[in-house]
Amino acid sequence: MKIVVISDTHICGKIDKFPGNLLDDIKSADLVIHTGDFVEEECLKGLKVIAKEVRAVHGNMDSEDLKKKLPEKDVFKIGAYKIAIAHGSGAPNNIISALTETFKLEHPNLIIFGHSHTAFNQKIKDTLFFNAGSLFDKLYSKFNSYGLIEINDGIEAKIIKINNE
Repeated sequence: MKIVVISDTHICGKIDKFPGNLLDDIKSADLVIHTGDFVEEECLKGLKVIAKEVRAVHGNMDSEDLKKKLPEKDVFKIGAYKIAIAHGSGAPNNIISALTETFKLEHPNLIIFGHSHTAFNQKIKDTLFFNAGSLFDKLYSKFNSYGLIEINDGIEAKIIKINNE
């Protein structure tokens, strides 16, 4: 299964403005996961038009309307793997411990999150923590990015750096 992960788009406008090969990756993916901070609903609606399936959670900067429509967290299975999604909150340097606490009862194999705008792809104990970074904002990162995850006999995740210049 091919999964595209995006986060922290912050009023992305029309999705045809997405950078790099992202649109092609979205169209060929089995699932698109957005980890929050759309801010406006137009981006979510656009994703639902071109993607086969979209799973999303709300972020701290999303409109009240989006916060009512999207959950704060989501947990589901793909094959033998339990996947958890949350935006994250608080100081970025404490986000891993906060997410570990948030999902302590679920014991996921993969936690996908956003909030920090910084790409992160690291296995800690038995859980892979994955943040795709931000498509447009470099406030806390040296580059913009999105993520690709392949789930077959295992979980392979990679950060795709993009050039917005």
